[in-house]
Amino acid sequence: MSKETTSTPTAGNGAVPHVRKERTGEVIAAKMQKTIIVRVERRVPHAKFKKIVRVHKKFYAHDEKGEAKAGDRVLIRETRPLSKLKRWELVTILKH
Repeated sequence: MSKETTSTPTAGNGAVPHVRKERTGEVIAAKMQKTIIVRVERRVPHAKFKKIVRVHKKFYAHDEKGEAKAGDRVLIRETRPLSKLKRWELVTILKH
């Protein structure tokens, strides 16, 4: 038997390029050096009752220049692990 291979778009070295996730949220803490905590809110239907509920999650993001402050609306992007909790980086500040 022969195995068929599927053709997928690849980078020059044969690896499939990774599309990094992006999230928009509100900075709830900027007290650490080069780290911010971003609260991302999603609206999802409740599993049993089907009512739309708001679900929150906190992400630790790298802020190299320390420009984001608490209350800012920011765009963060997935990146390689930078510390125990940090897997995201600040892309841009959308609203001060």
